[in-house]
Amino acid sequence: MTDITTITHEQLGLTDEDVLKMYETMLMARRIDERMWLLNRAGKIPFVISCQGQEAAQVGAAFALDHTKDYIAPYYRDMGVVLHFGMTAKDLMLSAFAKAEDPNSGGRQMPGHFGQKKNRILTGSSPVTTQVPHAVGVALAGKMQQKDFITFVTLGEGSSNQGDFHEGANFAGVHKLPVIIMVENNQYAISVPVERQLGCAQVSDRAIGYGMPGVTVDGKNPLEVYKVVKEAADRARRGEGPSLIETVSFRLTAHSSDDDDRQYRTAEDIAEGKAKDPIILFETYLKDCGVADDALLEQMNKKIMDTVNEATDYAENAAYAPPEHALRFVYAEGEDA
Repeated sequence: MTDITTITHEQLGLTDEDVLKMYETMLMARRIDERMWLLNRAGKIPFVISCQGQEAAQVGAAFALDHTKDYIAPYYRDMGVVLHFGMTAKDLMLSAFAKAEDPNSGGRQMPGHFGQKKNRILTGSSPVTTQVPHAVGVALAGKMQQKDFITFVTLGEGSSNQGDFHEGANFAGVHKLPVIIMVENNQYAISVPVERQLGCAQVSDRAIGYGMPGVTVDGKNPLEVYKVVKEAADRARRGEGPSLIETVSFRLTAHSSDDDDRQYRTAEDIAEGKAKDPIILFETYLKDCGVADDALLEQMNKKIMDTVNEATDYAENAAYAPPEHALRFVYAEGEDA
C-alpha cells in the first residue's frame, strides 16, 4: 500500500476540478452520514449503516468508472459510490426516513439497500454478498450482447468469506467477464477483526485462484484507488477479464447504529482511525498542492450543509406510503391478476 503523498492527480490525468469534485462527493457522503446519526439518536430514523472512513475508496473508485454507461452493485456502506452515480442527498434522506418517494424501495427497505434503474444501480438485498453473482450476471449479459459497459461490485472483507463471493469471482474468472470486484476492508466484520477472518495475508491473495489479478491499495487515498480501478476498468474494456481490488481503511463508527464497538475495539484502535481520517488527509493534499485553501473548503462545506439541511427537511415532511401499498410489486395487480 502507498502513502497519499506518493502520487499526484496530474500524474493520473486528473484536473484540479476533478479532485475538487472528488473531495466534494466525499464530504457530501460524510455530512449526510453524520446527519443520519443525529436523526437516529433523536429517534427520527430507525437505523444507520455508516460510510465514515471509507469515502475515499468509494469515491476514488467511482470516478474511475463511466457513470453514463457502467453498472454498479454497491454494498450497504457505499454512499460515496451512489452519489457519484446520480443519487442525491434528497434520495438518501427519503430512504433514511422510509418515505414513499424513496427511489430505492419506496420505503420498504432499510437505508443502504441501494437501487435505482435510471442510474444503473442494481438493487441490493439484506443477505450480504448476493450482489457479487448479480454483478457477474450483468457482466455476462453485456458480453453476450456485445454491449459497451463493465460492472463494478463492492463488499466488505467479512463478506469475502461467503459462498456468493467465491462463486461469483470464479465464474467471472472462467468466462473472463468485464467486472471489477472491490473489497472494502475496514478491518472488522461487525465485531470480528480481520486477522480472525482470513487464512491468507490479504483478500487480494485469493485472486490467483480465480484467474484474475489482485491488488491491495490504501483505501484512505482516493487517488491510489482511482489509479488501480481505472487500470482494472481499462483491462475489462479490452476484453481481458475481471480484477479483484482490496482497499484498506478504518471504520470510523460502530458497525451500525445498533452496535457498540467499544465492546470489542480498543480506545487506541479507534483513535488511530480518527487520526487517519481520509477526509482530513485529502484536505491536506489539496492544500499542499495549491488546489484549495481554507476559504474554499469552508465554502464547499457550507454549500454541502445547505443541501443536507434542505434534503433533511424535505424528507422529514414527505408522505409515508399508504398502508394499502404494502403488497404493491409483490402480487400481480389489475383486472388480469
